[in-house]
Order: sequence, then C-alpha cells, then structure tokens
Amino acid sequence: MAKVLYFARFREAIGIGEEEIDLLPSDTSLAALCERLCERGGGYAVAFDDMTKVRGAIDLEMAALDSPLGSAQEIAFFPPVTGG
Repeated sequence: MAKVLYFARFREAIGIGEEEIDLLPSDTSLAALCERLCERGGGYAVAFDDMTKVRGAIDLEMAALDSPLGSAQEIAFFPPVTGG
C-alpha cells in the first residue's frame, strides 16, 4: 500500500487530495503508475492527459517520471511550478 497525494490541478480534476492504493508489479515507475491511474477514466484521465505537465515525488524526494517506485510509501503528483 502506498499513499498517493494529489496537488493543485490534480486534486481539482480527480476530486480528492489523497488515497491509498496497492502498487502492482506493473507499477515500475512514476510514469507507469500515471498510465494506470489515467486508465481509471474521468478526472484521472483529465489529470494525467499531458505527461509534460506532471511532476512527482517519491517518499518526499523529487523524482523523474522514469524513477522506479520500489517500495514507495508515499507518492505525490503536482504540476510544474514557476515563480518569479
């Protein structure tokens, strides 16, 4: 089980801020998990429709989309952040 956190546009599209999910053997990376979540349809499909707008973290560490999930306890998704 891993806690998945959704921030900003992800929370708005999906309608929840967090959930517990079972990681499957096919969830080999952040990108693979995004694909599985997108297959749920609805708000998930909207949230993960453009992978260029997806950033993630694994166990509080920023991670590239091809980063392996391993035994992650917490996964977070958020949009790119800009500042000035």
